[in-house]
Amino acid sequence: MRDLLPPAVAVAVAGPADWTGELLPAERACLTERAVQSRRRDFTAGRVCARRAMSTLGLPPIAVPAAADRSPVWPAGVVGAITHTSGYCAAVAARVGEIRSVGIDAEGHQELNAGVRRLVCLPEEDERCARLPAGTSWPAVVFSAKESIYKVWHPVVGTWLGFHDALVELDPDAGTFTARIAPARLDAAPVADPPALVTGRFAVDDALVRTAAVLLPL
Repeated sequence: MRDLLPPAVAVAVAGPADWTGELLPAERACLTERAVQSRRRDFTAGRVCARRAMSTLGLPPIAVPAAADRSPVWPAGVVGAITHTSGYCAAVAARVGEIRSVGIDAEGHQELNAGVRRLVCLPEEDERCARLPAGTSWPAVVFSAKESIYKVWHPVVGTWLGFHDALVELDPDAGTFTARIAPARLDAAPVADPPALVTGRFAVDDALVRTAAVLLPL
């Protein structure tokens, strides 16, 4: 993730020990007895990485519990994001005032079936993906970009976006994406300055699609 984000954003990627690391009491309280082992490992790695990212900012170990919708609750003065997929977890953090909001996502690099593509991609996006160079699952990149966009949007606006609420355009040569938020969602936003345009970066290898987006302070 470090290669996709500006220096003001601290990045921590999980190592082997982080999946079974220590949680702080407020974090442990977010895991019910019914939580399956994979959920426990993902949650633990995310919180260990979140605290390590914040330590890069000079902050002491601070709990990052989960809200009712499972989104991370960052301490006052900090913005951040967490992502995990099979075998990969990362967290990022930045100080409010330097970064308004940040989103990251990682997904397995694989083809999406037709049903998932219809769920994720607008017709214009599907058509553009079909014209891009072969060898990359471009709909998977769109999917991941939208996950990063939503993580940027939610802390600022307080609402969630559907997959068809953002129109994503990829630039394969630059490794960047641009997303335009649907006018109807902007009009319905409960804040005066919802982000209408979100830009970010992506990287793809044989195993992973990684994306990241930031909003700078107004």
